[in-house]
Amino acid sequence: MKSARENFAVKGLAGTRIEDIAREAGVTKQLVYHYYGSKASLFTTVLEDVSTRIMDELIELEIDDLSPDVALRKLLYCCFDQYMNDPLLGTLALEGIRYHESQDSRPNNFIHRSPALVKKFTSILTRGISEGMFRPDIDARLFLASSSLLMSGAFTNHYSMSVLVGFDTRSEEGMGVWREHSADLILASIASK
Repeated sequence: MKSARENFAVKGLAGTRIEDIAREAGVTKQLVYHYYGSKASLFTTVLEDVSTRIMDELIELEIDDLSPDVALRKLLYCCFDQYMNDPLLGTLALEGIRYHESQDSRPNNFIHRSPALVKKFTSILTRGISEGMFRPDIDARLFLASSSLLMSGAFTNHYSMSVLVGFDTRSEEGMGVWREHSADLILASIASK
């Protein structure tokens, strides 16, 4: 699976060859086809593995005992840190998006786990609203989607973001700046006035 993950992240679905994956994994390509059936099936298995890991980490993050603003910041940092700690995640995410947009995708873990993440965000927002920290007019799903895009943007849109901000968003310093700026901007966008 490691070889497949690396190949798909570096070469994309179209550029990846099962022969290369098999050779790097120390197995035959026939064995890979026996287990996965096709390159597309192996790719979706890699995506399932990645999405399960990242969604579970976000959903299981223990933040219920924190104040809503601190809980939200910790959740945002977790999202960012997943990309920072896994250099292949940004390119795999983009390749997965391209794949799912061009296919009739079967139900997958991302689709199944999303309601739990929406519920987690909703819970934080509801607590923040009731405590007077957050505005009452926030749509949790829109907020989650836009927050995810902002936190991951330095990795999934590295070139454009780096040009616009004037520093490498994947450098250690650049990641630190983007991480703080994004979380601050997101929290400021929902703060009660």
